[in-house]
Amino acid sequence: MTGRVGPMTAFALARLCYDTLLEYGVLAKSACEQGVVTPALERIVEANTLLSGLGFESGGLAAAHAVHNGLTALEETHHCWHGEKVAFGTLTLLILTDRPPAVLDEVYGFCKAVGLPTTLAEIGLAGVSDERLLLAAERACAEGETIHNEPHEITPQRVLAAMKAADAEGRRRKGL
Repeated sequence: MTGRVGPMTAFALARLCYDTLLEYGVLAKSACEQGVVTPALERIVEANTLLSGLGFESGGLAAAHAVHNGLTALEETHHCWHGEKVAFGTLTLLILTDRPPAVLDEVYGFCKAVGLPTTLAEIGLAGVSDERLLLAAERACAEGETIHNEPHEITPQRVLAAMKAADAEGRRRKGL
């Protein structure tokens, strides 16, 4: 959290973390479910602790964690893990920053494969009103929040729209 644009090392670490999660995440989850340690699980532990920590310290955070922080304002989400809300925040980030459809396919597919939430209902917000969701979006956009590290214009209304679109896409992919 240097306050500056991250160095190329931070981006390389982030890329390695992302690639490791995609490649070994499903195998690591299976190992956890069996209560065993495998090389895949060790790679994911390294990605989740060392790589993500070094990346964070070198390059900071952005919209995904800010959305998590905003969602904590809604009591209905308090039963969810930090990573579950960050996962939905990541989907929101992809919509907010207009990522290519292939990236959306990859990340939604990964979330499905490892059981991460892709809809508002899965984080306790089934039928949430726009007014309540806007409260989370406003909190995500508060002064000093990491969402302002995004290289795009960010407003609570844009975050609300991205959250709703991420939810709609998650529901569409589930056939809901």
